[in-house]
Amino acid sequence: MTVTELNRRARTLLEDGFGVVWVAGELSRVTQAPSGHWYFVLKDEGAAVDCAMFRGRAQYLDFKPENGGRVEVRARVGLYEPRGAFQLNVEQMRKAGLGALFEAFEKLKAKLAAEGLFDEDRKRPLPEFPRAIGIVTSPSAAALRDILATLRRRAPMIPVIVYPTLVQGEAAPGQVVAAIAAANRRAEVDTLIVARGGGSLEDLWAFNDERVARAIAGSAIPVVSGVGHETDVTIADFVADHRAATPTAAAAAASPDGEAIAARLAVQARTLSRAMSRAIEGAMQRLDLASRRLLKPGERLAKSRADLADLARRLGGAARASLRYDTLALAALAPRLRSVAPDLAGERRGLRRLASRLAPAAGRLLREREARLAAARASLAHLDPAQVLRRGYALARLPDGRVVRTGAALAAGERLSLTFAEGGAEVTVDRATGAGDTSS
Repeated sequence: MTVTELNRRARTLLEDGFGVVWVAGELSRVTQAPSGHWYFVLKDEGAAVDCAMFRGRAQYLDFKPENGGRVEVRARVGLYEPRGAFQLNVEQMRKAGLGALFEAFEKLKAKLAAEGLFDEDRKRPLPEFPRAIGIVTSPSAAALRDILATLRRRAPMIPVIVYPTLVQGEAAPGQVVAAIAAANRRAEVDTLIVARGGGSLEDLWAFNDERVARAIAGSAIPVVSGVGHETDVTIADFVADHRAATPTAAAAAASPDGEAIAARLAVQARTLSRAMSRAIEGAMQRLDLASRRLLKPGERLAKSRADLADLARRLGGAARASLRYDTLALAALAPRLRSVAPDLAGERRGLRRLASRLAPAAGRLLREREARLAAARASLAHLDPAQVLRRGYALARLPDGRVVRTGAALAAGERLSLTFAEGGAEVTVDRATGAGDTSS
């Protein structure tokens, strides 16, 4: 086989035989190419192996690989064919020792999620105006200074109680649990902030402890988690009633904005003042109007009598004026009614004259109509076919009822129906002649 074929088969055997593996070692000869790919050697006391991490995977690194660093890589075992070089193609890299922590983190996260401790329906809203705010953190932590500064700026009127505890190290989880229990037992705050500044996964591990998670979940006081920087995520964040990206953000979430409240109250005070002023002014105007309309009983009676007398005068005057108007209108209509009154006697005389002329005219008209009817009857008799048949003529019809008007329309042997003045006959044509043909 060729060298190319040999290297290709070797690469296939390596990839199929190993698959994806986690390898721990020390970084050496770390180089980042202009393309964004990383090339380095992973070694331990007894061996070394070339590694390549391409840009698509390297962009997700949360730290910069450096010579001498202890790491764990997730890689595929392979062979670089052009040089026949055995190498690891790295897909993921993390600092050595974090693998166990990540595994513990994921296991605890899955366990608590299965128990419902992360469910949104069990998270409680934060009080809008807490009577006091508690802080579970280290008294020497910078996070405490940030929280106090934020609370002093936003809500200086709200008391703050610090429940001191370690926030890092083996003793930290127990102390955090004790501080949360003390806050619940003393019941002197309405909101509890559990916070610490940023750090590595190991630094924040106290807030990934199961005891701390269950203490937060079981707290009767709503808890705000403000652990680490914005990119840090802990188990405490999942079980808390509210997760803030930073301690400062936790203080802002737990407290009302005093400046905004003051501004809102000022606006409401001005609005209330204007409304009260308008109400008082309106009431004063209504009082003045009522006082002007208020009369003594005697004055009211006198005014009523005067009003009644005035109405009586106006009513009498209106009645007299209406009567005068109607009288004048009737007087104007009388001549017009007399002029259009009918002359009944004259109409009767005219009716008698018309009656005397109607009878002779009707007689004449009747005689004229009878004469015209007799003349029409005589003319109709001359046109009667029966009168013609009585003079010796006959009417010839074909079998379909058509009248025969010319012999040319007949053929020998054709049957005819003859009608006389009295009766008829059925005949057969022996020979037919046309117009002008006189032969028999």
